[in-house]
Amino acid sequence: MKKMLALVLAAVMAFSMAACGGGSGSTATSGATSTDSTAASGSTASATGVTVQVGPNPETLDPALNSAIDGANILITAFEGLLIVDENNQIQPGQAESYEVSEDGLTWTFHLREGLKWSDGTDLDATDFVYTYKRVADPNTAAPYSATAVGMIAGYDEAMNGDPDALQVEAPDPLTFVVHLSYPCTYFDKLAAFATLSPVQQETIEANGDAWATAPETYVSNGPYYMTEWTVGQQIVFSKNPYYKGGWDTSKIVSETITFLLMEDSTAAYTAYTTGQAQLIKDVPTEEIPSLTKAEDGGDFYVDPIMGTYYLSMNDQIEPFNDVNVRKALSLAIDRDYVANNLMQGTYSPAYKLTGPGITDADGSAYMDKSSSEWIPEDYETAKTMAQEALAEAGYPNGEGFPTITYSTNDSGYHKAVAEYLQQCYKEVLGINLDVEVVEWSSFTPLRRAGDYQMARNGWVFDYNDPSSMLELFMTGNGNNDGKYSNPEYDAMMDNTKIADKDERFANLHAAEEIAMEDYAMIPLAFYNDFWLQSSSLKGSWHSPYGYWYLQYAYIGEPTEVTTAESESVAASTAAESTASEAASSEAAESVASEAASSEAAESAVSEAASSEAAESASTAA
Repeated sequence: MKKMLALVLAAVMAFSMAACGGGSGSTATSGATSTDSTAASGSTASATGVTVQVGPNPETLDPALNSAIDGANILITAFEGLLIVDENNQIQPGQAESYEVSEDGLTWTFHLREGLKWSDGTDLDATDFVYTYKRVADPNTAAPYSATAVGMIAGYDEAMNGDPDALQVEAPDPLTFVVHLSYPCTYFDKLAAFATLSPVQQETIEANGDAWATAPETYVSNGPYYMTEWTVGQQIVFSKNPYYKGGWDTSKIVSETITFLLMEDSTAAYTAYTTGQAQLIKDVPTEEIPSLTKAEDGGDFYVDPIMGTYYLSMNDQIEPFNDVNVRKALSLAIDRDYVANNLMQGTYSPAYKLTGPGITDADGSAYMDKSSSEWIPEDYETAKTMAQEALAEAGYPNGEGFPTITYSTNDSGYHKAVAEYLQQCYKEVLGINLDVEVVEWSSFTPLRRAGDYQMARNGWVFDYNDPSSMLELFMTGNGNNDGKYSNPEYDAMMDNTKIADKDERFANLHAAEEIAMEDYAMIPLAFYNDFWLQSSSLKGSWHSPYGYWYLQYAYIGEPTEVTTAESESVAASTAAESTASEAASSEAAESVASEAASSEAAESAVSEAASSEAAESASTAA
């Protein structure tokens, strides 16, 4: 079978990966000297603009509705939440210059900067965050991340039952935003930096409905860049926001424009890169990978771990997937080592668990090291035998009487190659037939979310360093529960993680994960790495273990001088602002405040509630 697949691979692997949402937590920064044949790529680009390709036309650019990592990469450029994540993956002040947490961990008070503005020049204040948080909780919004982002806020259940005003967030004055939690959430600082909770302008949304996020004229944002052009299927252009004030250093925001090329075809993206149109592309043709020179060897091909898992979803509510033995057979029949190291050319790592590298446990050690591996044996011959036995126990010995199933995937990256492998693997190991349905990316995530499929490729990149970012996906009713998995025992155990005792909380997280693994609620396949091409001419950007490319400080060649009086004024005032703040400890939420001295002595002192990120991984949705 593997020899046949090698021939199939050559024909099907010209597709770029579109991941959703994805021991050092280090970032990959731009500026490596390239000796590859494409080293000069980007040399024809304008000195005042940066062009990148990080995905196709996004399903949505509404912060509340987005659940894909390609959309999130754009959102972090256009918006800024209460807090931000810096190049060291540390939480820093954003629209809020400081915050403090009550002794019981239930009240978080954020103090906004003075003089905040929207990209249209109007004032932004704490009431905008009240509107934003309630909108995410409003069932009429149907935010996929609703429970994850604001589910711990008091009044959430009432909000989801049709009374969004019940959510306990308030603005006692224009510069103060207060959040009242129903239980301690030590990672709420990370949520305050999460793209879903980026502030949105109430007047614009009420005047334009969902269309507000589809055109530059109505796409009002508050980040370093604002939208000035959107040619559907071609590109989105963002220009430097003259009204921006926040956590990013305006003296380092030097590019006049950032252009996102909207390409799903990796060959087209590669052409844009090699001709100098783009300085960075995420979707690299897989057939080109063997000829590329890695960045550590002086080339421009980067491979960087991100925290996340490539997995397969089964629609657990329909036959035959509502039988745990069927799900078990479909999972154990797969040779994960072959998929990761041959099919995916070693760019990913085989996954025998759901939560992979990079996620830390209560004591700061690797979470996955304490997770059971008994549900998916690493020895493939053992796994195959168990798969065949499970299918027989389900009533389909050697696949007899088993219906043909349909596997849905989008046509990029390794996705189609994986589909071709599954067809042959299931036929050879289990004696069952699988049809492949290729769906365009713009339709693929809505199809999965609606449960309009039998079996589909999926994936998740963590939004913050906590196992709950992945495990909440499998709770009944979660907006990102594409497999429609529902187990009261699992839900109860996840509810038991909403406690202040850190050791007990992590023990319950492990217990919940074991329930899902024993139930074969999903099929973990591989742990993510991001791989991309980046010109040596692109400076100032960095890649995070959450699968984001931060472009706020990106520029081509040497940084251009900030010459306009307005830009100088904004930079000077921002430099003089307070940017220091201490984060809540990982043991319990503690009081946090920030005071910065002057533009010469201002220092950043906010640390993450959890310990530093470890290696590997992968946001947001795949």
